[in-house]
Amino acid sequence: MLNRIDLRGRVPSPAELRAALPRAEVDVDAVLHHVRPIVDAVRERGVEAALDVTERFDKVRPERVRVPVAELDRALAELDPAVREALEESIARARKVHADQRRTDTTTQVVPGGTVTERWVPVARVGLYAPGGLAVYPSTVVMNVVPAQTAGVESLVVVSPPQAEFGGLPHPTILAAAALLGVTEVWALGGAQAVALLAYGGVDTDGGELAPVDVVTGPGNIYLTAAKRLLRGLIGIDSEAGPTEIAILADETADPVHVAADLISQAEHDPLAASVLVTTSEALADAVDAELERQVGATKHSERIRTALLGRQSGTVLVSTVDDGLTVVNTYAAEHLEIQTVGAREVAARVRAAGAVFVGAHSPVSLGDYCAGSNHVLPTAGCARHSSGLSVQTFLRGIHVVDYSEDALREVADKVVALANAEDLPAHGQAVRARFSGAAGVAGAAGVAG
Repeated sequence: MLNRIDLRGRVPSPAELRAALPRAEVDVDAVLHHVRPIVDAVRERGVEAALDVTERFDKVRPERVRVPVAELDRALAELDPAVREALEESIARARKVHADQRRTDTTTQVVPGGTVTERWVPVARVGLYAPGGLAVYPSTVVMNVVPAQTAGVESLVVVSPPQAEFGGLPHPTILAAAALLGVTEVWALGGAQAVALLAYGGVDTDGGELAPVDVVTGPGNIYLTAAKRLLRGLIGIDSEAGPTEIAILADETADPVHVAADLISQAEHDPLAASVLVTTSEALADAVDAELERQVGATKHSERIRTALLGRQSGTVLVSTVDDGLTVVNTYAAEHLEIQTVGAREVAARVRAAGAVFVGAHSPVSLGDYCAGSNHVLPTAGCARHSSGLSVQTFLRGIHVVDYSEDALREVADKVVALANAEDLPAHGQAVRARFSGAAGVAGAAGVAG
């Protein structure tokens, strides 16, 4: 079923690999001209523009942007007990993992009387996006909210598209997840208009303030991603997320039933989702293809899955050795990477580029999506080569606090002046000399640099 690339007996250069490996082609630039007018309209007309766009694209116009707290409480009260229990477990595990990501302030004594302290300060307000298109993602509410709360963010708003089926409110499971997490502010808005209103703020239809945010996180469609690109700078963003992707590095010991099921699980998200198998075993590749044919027909979203698996973004890559396979997956830099080989832990320790790594037969990506404790908001499209997934760090800023005494400054004054003069910025040096004008024993030190 999957397209094949045979790299046995050769290992292409990184540049050749990047060009040859299957990857979803999503051109954010191509939709910027559609998104820019939406962003401009929201900047100029605020909520009315955002609701106009929502009515045009989502075929529903909420009475107000902010969801009443009573609706959050009602959604939680009506939530299926089994789903509530699962969400509570997901939240508990995510909080446990993210608590260990907290940063502590550190002070370095550079010289006697001279210190630099790095303080970690949370951003003041964040917007956390939970998609609502082909699927509903209460798990993404958990993955956004937990690290923001753990970082100490004092003000946060969850944003999710309104649903005509639910009277212009986001899906009730989204509302219930927010309520479980103690979130009281939810906006019924999606797409580019949601990012724009988060960036600019506005006044709701009932006169309530919709305060702008400092950072927007969470995945969405290409139009939301384009809005993030346009507004980056005015707001911070986590990443420009593309379609989801899974890569599996497997040898002849892997179970083709497991491998096929995991490839299907990601293809279920989106027709553009990427499912890539990298293997040393042609026999495994054949068995996985057979399993895909068998399993896809039995799934609920078989048409969507088949489209994704047959697309150019998915495929099987045959390699000679596991080492060659590591070269391939490190170049590919998958959002999700499974290792199903002999010595999987040792192989996983050699991975240098992946959003998250899942080790062995009993750590499927689905576990990470919901209940591993890890975060599932991860870099896509090869961005794992240089970027990380959502974490507590996403919501923190490092601030250096410099505290030097008079003696400590005097000791280094001539060096500061020398470097200032070397850069032809004499006023920088004068800012130091001014502190010692008339002070005994400093004129000579400052005068060394003239």
